[in-house]
Amino acid sequence: MKQLWLFNQINSDLQRVENELTKFVETDYPILQDSAVHLLAAGGKRLRPAFTLLAGKFYGSSSEKLMPVAMALELIHMSSLVHDDVVDASMTRRGRPTVKANWGNIVSVETGDYLLAKSLMLIAKIDHPEVSRILAEVSVEMCQGEIQQIKSSFDVEQNLKQYYYRIKRKTAMLISACCKLGALVSEAPRRQIWALGAYGHSLGMAFQIVDDVLDITAKPSEFGKPIGGDLRQGIMTLPMILALKSSPEPGKLKTLLGKVDKTEDEVAETIGLIKATGAIDDSMHLVDLYVKKAKKHLQDLPKVPTRKALEDLAEFIAVRKF
Repeated sequence: MKQLWLFNQINSDLQRVENELTKFVETDYPILQDSAVHLLAAGGKRLRPAFTLLAGKFYGSSSEKLMPVAMALELIHMSSLVHDDVVDASMTRRGRPTVKANWGNIVSVETGDYLLAKSLMLIAKIDHPEVSRILAEVSVEMCQGEIQQIKSSFDVEQNLKQYYYRIKRKTAMLISACCKLGALVSEAPRRQIWALGAYGHSLGMAFQIVDDVLDITAKPSEFGKPIGGDLRQGIMTLPMILALKSSPEPGKLKTLLGKVDKTEDEVAETIGLIKATGAIDDSMHLVDLYVKKAKKHLQDLPKVPTRKALEDLAEFIAVRKF
């Protein structure tokens, strides 16, 4: 109910994003059509278009002006998800089979490429050089973040600086762009465009840390996929890095984290060791700091109902279970 209330101002616009995306990805090639629609039908929080729409609401922008930006950003995000599922060998997402599970790696890669190409068509329609530049830069950084993650798999010597840099590229920069571009196409003052981008960056960092915590603590039925995925793939997340610093058995934990082929018992044991160190609470403390930082950036914006919605959205990010 709280999440629905958060989007109360933009529910009709978000539904339009959904409808327009479904029509926009239509193609005469049945497999591509089926895989793209399957991905859309899996739903999702649609946070990225929501951020874009809310940012534009500050300045009275029409949905006509914001819709191509919101759709392009969601397509870029969805493209990255399809490619991630191939890299991670993920068979479920949001409680449903992935495109990879249903059609295999080749169709998945082509589906991701197709969605990215469709986003480029929307960006061309926007016809705003700064929008194009920002989205191009963010897309490059996202790819580099993914490569950095692949390269560092099972590397238990990673530090906090490397972790923060990686999640900035993988997650925070796109969420920041959503907020920034909603304001940019709405011709907001430069200072306020910057403030919304900074808000989105802090919230994106918090979002990814929560995701990493949920991969250890969530109920699979709520999370939409099995927990422990990061452990199996060797992705060193904040709870793992913090746990290694405070574990009474760091050698044992390091051995488990660095093991490429873990049994399910070993995954469960590793989760237990991480939880016992207090690393989950420490990670959530950092989430709270990022959320406070995000809300502080909103103080530079007009005190209107939309600002309250963005403040509440920041708080929701910290307590979400999926």
